[in-house]
Amino acid sequence: MSVWLYYSAVLLLLVSNVLGFAMNLAALPGNWWIVAGTALFCWFSRNNEHYVSWYVFGVLVGLAIIGELLEFAAGTAGAAKSGASRRAMALSVVGGIVGSIVGAVFGVPIPVIGSAIAAMLGGAVGAAAGAAIGEDWKGSDLQSSIQVGSGAFWGRILGTAGKVAVGGVMLVIVTIDSLW
Repeated sequence: MSVWLYYSAVLLLLVSNVLGFAMNLAALPGNWWIVAGTALFCWFSRNNEHYVSWYVFGVLVGLAIIGELLEFAAGTAGAAKSGASRRAMALSVVGGIVGSIVGAVFGVPIPVIGSAIAAMLGGAVGAAAGAAIGEDWKGSDLQSSIQVGSGAFWGRILGTAGKVAVGGVMLVIVTIDSLW
């Protein structure tokens, strides 16, 4: 592979990975997008003098798993800490996904970062609403439902922030390994 072709492929990989990083804000599997793109790059550049090592690929898989666990654990822990039932925690997850999608759609008119921010906030609001509905469905009073919803909101925000941070680390690792 020529140097020009290799660095063109690196540029494509980095643009793809930035897209994956941004996908994390919308509660999409952005870290797995980074893993998949890096796997393709590893495969196609395996006979080249420069390449992303399979060791680094393994590290990325581990980090992607950690990112998913952080997002899930923080989201449900926020609700659980407030005394949520299993039903409320399950509806919090569903509400977070629906809220992220709705937020991403409503954020489109704001250029560049509108969808990402709206998806993150929409996911948090959806998680809060799902948890509050779950508690209300269980028969809890309004104050308890609001408290559980608030815990789910902040848990979702922290979980998304953790997943985004892991995605940022992944992006830096791939960038460094592909250029050196």
